[in-house]
Amino acid sequence: MATKHEQILQYIDELPIGEKISVRQIAKALAVSEGTAYRAIKDAENKGYVSTIERVGTIRIERKKKENIEKLTFAEVVNIVDGQVLGGRAGLHKTLNKFVIGAMKLEAMMRYTDAGNLLIVGNRTQAHELALKAGAAVLITGGFDTEDHVKKLADDLQMPVISSSYDTFTVATMINRAIYDQLIKKEIVLVEDILTPLHEAIFLKTTDTIADWLTYNRETGHSRFPVVDNNLKVQGVVTSKDIMGHDKETFIEKIMTKNPMTVGGKTSVASSSHMMVWEGIELLPVVDEANKLEGIVSRQDVLKALQMIQRQPQVGETIDDIVTSQLVMTRGKTKGDDVYRCEVTPQMTNHLGTISYGVFTTIVSEAANRVLRSYKKGDLVVENMTVYFIKPVQIDSMLEIYPKVLEVGRKFGKVDVEVFNEGVLVGKAMMMCQLIDRH
Repeated sequence: MATKHEQILQYIDELPIGEKISVRQIAKALAVSEGTAYRAIKDAENKGYVSTIERVGTIRIERKKKENIEKLTFAEVVNIVDGQVLGGRAGLHKTLNKFVIGAMKLEAMMRYTDAGNLLIVGNRTQAHELALKAGAAVLITGGFDTEDHVKKLADDLQMPVISSSYDTFTVATMINRAIYDQLIKKEIVLVEDILTPLHEAIFLKTTDTIADWLTYNRETGHSRFPVVDNNLKVQGVVTSKDIMGHDKETFIEKIMTKNPMTVGGKTSVASSSHMMVWEGIELLPVVDEANKLEGIVSRQDVLKALQMIQRQPQVGETIDDIVTSQLVMTRGKTKGDDVYRCEVTPQMTNHLGTISYGVFTTIVSEAANRVLRSYKKGDLVVENMTVYFIKPVQIDSMLEIYPKVLEVGRKFGKVDVEVFNEGVLVGKAMMMCQLIDRH
């Protein structure tokens, strides 16, 4: 039986795209309290099929497909540019495929404007009208309004006309930044991208017996399975260690490990790998907010995904990408004597114009990572880091980083790192890393 929360989510999901939604209306339609309705609407917003827009209200939008992530909906554009919708509200859920800046003669502008585009232009009514007829939406900058017949046309064609008080350059920068941020997010692989879904996953019920475990073990060669109750809620995990010394009729519930570690679909693969390595876990159940089983993810899946990410070209630049691309190695005479150089660029500084603490730790850990990689093939997870000396470093300085491996074992590495600027010691750090085998 679905909970009230799940029923409301289903109700919202079945509403037509572009439909307005209110707490009061949902509370009334489904006979629930306004608090319950509000929580469900917020949840639907997080799941990406509802959007709240200032001066418009909350509307049902198209659920974004994974591969469509670099496309923005017009509803999102309204939020990004603090816009006001002047007309064509019913088209807010549509996605734009590119934007055109209308800073040219009218006929030239129209040559560039196609269906599904967003024309960014000032108070040029004729351009607004022609763009709408070409199937494009319009974003009017400088806080200008447009004429009533344009608004009516927008309503008829269901293509939004949005007004923003920012100038054209700022608006274009803001939209660009939003697309760019989404590209960075796209690079982050989530558990939901790699999990074995519920209909393919093998799991046991609490009422099953060891005999059932043995059957699954023979069929699949696996020894770890999640255990669920009748509502598919995860109750435990059972492994070959748990069943040893018990007879075949014993219920799984009696011997399973209760309250196992679980992950959600939106957890990043990197943090799941961290959990698995730390706790020595081979398999994690993937659950929804209600702790219902959605699938499973194994250590092999996670490591395979991490290796794949490393081979992919980066699209968006995160701070880590900027730092690591600046780090250049010069070979030392002997193994482990390598020196790294890194220039402090404007993006790496804090409000005082000196190197930011976060960037410093990234530089130090990247240098330690690289030097340990020459000893071991595989990935590393930083277990702990102590920065025990740091001096301000100015913008445009050239840092020299000397990582020294103190100890390296089968499963860990210990590195001491010294950072110099023009021969003066400006930072010291010590790191312990866990090594992940790539089996």
